[in-house]
Amino acid sequence: MKKLSVIFILFSLPAAAQFDPPAGQTASLSVYKDSSAVKAWATGCEVQRGYQDISNTSLGLATSGTVQMVLGASNSGVLSLGDGGSAVLTFATAIVNGDGADFAVFENSFSDDYLELAFVEVSSDGINYFRFPASSNTQTAVQVGGFGTLDATKLHNLAGKYRAQYGTPFDLEELKDEVNLDVNNILYVKVIDAVGSINSSFATYDSRDSMVNDPWPTPFPSSGFDLEAVAVLHAAPAAVLENESALFSMYPNPSSAVLNVQCVKNDFHEVLITDADGRIFAEYSGNGSFTLDVSMYPAGLYFLQFKSINTVGVGKFSKI
Repeated sequence: MKKLSVIFILFSLPAAAQFDPPAGQTASLSVYKDSSAVKAWATGCEVQRGYQDISNTSLGLATSGTVQMVLGASNSGVLSLGDGGSAVLTFATAIVNGDGADFAVFENSFSDDYLELAFVEVSSDGINYFRFPASSNTQTAVQVGGFGTLDATKLHNLAGKYRAQYGTPFDLEELKDEVNLDVNNILYVKVIDAVGSINSSFATYDSRDSMVNDPWPTPFPSSGFDLEAVAVLHAAPAAVLENESALFSMYPNPSSAVLNVQCVKNDFHEVLITDADGRIFAEYSGNGSFTLDVSMYPAGLYFLQFKSINTVGVGKFSKI
């Protein structure tokens, strides 16, 4: 009986540790950026950068990329989070719990095994966040170096599992029983860099309290998880009008003093004005057109996010 137990353990452990393979291989769950499953992309982002090297804070924070680079479809632009840094993505319409994966997070890895990882959380109210149960079965006896590699089949529910242009999918069904979370009204997705150190002073842990061992340290401006985009696979029904002229017009654009926003429809709407880093400069609620004093705004690019009961849209203007 004792021998049989040992045999069972030896055969059962590898099966439990095996997850889907890299992008392009049979049974991979990766989502290609041009897949017909992609219905929308993130339209807003706020970032909290982490250190280039959490064990040597004198190097300062990660600085590579801007918030604007992760809005819209996956492309070559990225936002580096740094050790333990995070980004909160927002969307024109809510993500809902459909059949299978509901959204996907993209990273810019150049290969199938150089993988920088991140935890993913969601919220329906912007206050209570819930983390997907992540698994990292990579050994924790030896540190994966800054240019080391990982085996994707040992990773699950960790963003960054696949190479660039292939997103890691997340299924809201896994969180359906969480109190204070409406899986049919997900408005926020938070991506949090997993500090890959196996030094307990800096380590981060998966859902089974195992250290996440990934390439570390990466003491560069591009340190940590390099967020590229977040794709929506199941969205709440709404008429998303990408052509801003169907909803509103802005003039003069560029503007140095006053921006006139002419609303096409006279239904109640909410408008949010942000800069390229996601900082809010103005908010408006009402039924008609309005003017916006931009004279004190720093020169640069700004975004007008428009939302009414049945329509949403995003426009941009320049302050000169």
